[in-house]
Amino acid sequence: MNAYIEIPSEVYEALRRASIRSGKDPATMVIESILKSLDPKSRIEIYMKLYERYLKDAEELTAKGDFVQASEKYWGAVTAILNAIGEIRGWDHYTHRDYNVIIENLYEETGDKDLLADFSIAERLHSNFYHNFMRKSAFEYHRERVLRLIEKLRKIAMDIQGDSKRDITG
Repeated sequence: MNAYIEIPSEVYEALRRASIRSGKDPATMVIESILKSLDPKSRIEIYMKLYERYLKDAEELTAKGDFVQASEKYWGAVTAILNAIGEIRGWDHYTHRDYNVIIENLYEETGDKDLLADFSIAERLHSNFYHNFMRKSAFEYHRERVLRLIEKLRKIAMDIQGDSKRDITG
């Protein structure tokens, strides 16, 4: 379910410009701003719900043939999980650079080179949103690899979240 609010056009224009500079869509910027005021546990839960929502939206857009919008939703799913992992680990997770650092940290921990390669492929989908250069066959390949990345990141998030809970409870 989506809910909508009205904001003055001047505020939206400032938000739109800031989103272009940050490489994030306006909704993500608003969500991140709100999340900063919540406790870490709530942030993690919301990031994981956002990942599920973005992935669902991406799959629906793909089924409709809207590969440009789907590209950004897949990217959103990836970054939402990276935000959850960053939150759990206490790592910065607010910029594109932070996402790269998280992926490199996870690669060093796991030795899984596909994390690096598949993240680069996810970045390419993100770029496709802005430049609409991908043909259907290329999009489908990128989608498969990003789905694989998402599943690996989801598992990592669940595993480290479980470890964090065990550390707290002894």
